[in-house]
Amino acid sequence: MAQSGFPRYLLEGTASEKLAYFKGYTIAHPKLKSIDETLIQTIREPAGATLILVYGSTGVGKTTLRLHVEKRLTELAAERIKINPDVSPYVSIEAVALESGYYDWKDYYRRALLALKSPLIGSGGERIENLRLSTAELRYFLELTLRTRKPSACFIDEAQHLARMSSGRRIQDQLDAIKSIASITNVVHVLIGTYELLAFRNLSGQLSRRSIDIHFPRYQSESEEDMAIFKNILWTFQRHIPIKEEPNLLQNWWFFYERSVGCVGILKDWLVRALASALEKGMETLTFKHLEQHALSVSQCIKIATEAMEGELAATDTQVERQRLQKMLDIKPQSVDLSSPLVQTKQSTSESYTDETAEELINRLRNNNRRNRPIAKRKPKRDKVG
Repeated sequence: MAQSGFPRYLLEGTASEKLAYFKGYTIAHPKLKSIDETLIQTIREPAGATLILVYGSTGVGKTTLRLHVEKRLTELAAERIKINPDVSPYVSIEAVALESGYYDWKDYYRRALLALKSPLIGSGGERIENLRLSTAELRYFLELTLRTRKPSACFIDEAQHLARMSSGRRIQDQLDAIKSIASITNVVHVLIGTYELLAFRNLSGQLSRRSIDIHFPRYQSESEEDMAIFKNILWTFQRHIPIKEEPNLLQNWWFFYERSVGCVGILKDWLVRALASALEKGMETLTFKHLEQHALSVSQCIKIATEAMEGELAATDTQVERQRLQKMLDIKPQSVDLSSPLVQTKQSTSESYTDETAEELINRLRNNNRRNRPIAKRKPKRDKVG
């Protein structure tokens, strides 16, 4: 019977080969698969949206998600690329952290043009530096290149850096600029980042209408289903650690949940650090003491957990907010059964709808008014006397 887990030939391989295998190994766990499918579907049919905001806790697996989606977009674009070799399936840019209160759009445009392999620049970007183009000119060339390359999406990773401005007005300017580029080029922009992206949600009604939120949650200890999945993820990683003696991670699963805060990305990075150290020391397995040495500190986990819980609360629509909306729209609160199918049912005459035109409806209402008017009854008026 074939042995499950990592390829057994790796036991004879070098430390770098073993580490490279485990670093490249990913698990298509339920939350990742669900968000992956949602994001792909939304990119393929944004339904008028130009921005997609993907947010979640640090270490939840957003980078893995992006890589999965980029791979899928490359597969979907294979036929288009055969017809037109200039087509790019996607473009990925990382929003650079600010050194001041102003975002460097020139740097952003240069990086985007470099990622798109624009003919305007050389392999190292030296031509674009020598041209000394203005910010407006760089933006124009980026729009032109996006229309030429026709990527399915433009990913902006670490997009929370765009929100770190000294005023809300400037934050809106950032989003308006990206939305404008997306609209002009017809390329949906996917902003990926932490819960700081929530600052973008309600900057204006126009941005709210043209953006779609996708929340990438962590595994919650309150959910029995989440905990069962987390244990399975931990066991799967355990089976794929290329070391002579398989460690028993499940024995202390609660500790791995505690120090990863339920985030698969944090768990994976932790195991990579521990494996790299163990291979360097020539260890034959991972001990609990060794794993504890490479875990995040308690204070680090508290900080991550605090930010995650605050973000989860802000990302969730509350009943109070819904009641506020109903009051603004002057509608009576109605209970909605989200589990029931949307099936057409027979309605009473007063609630039935027809396919009559607006003109036919007006005529019918006028006729009804005439029929309902009392017969031989004069309109009230003062009669002349004498």
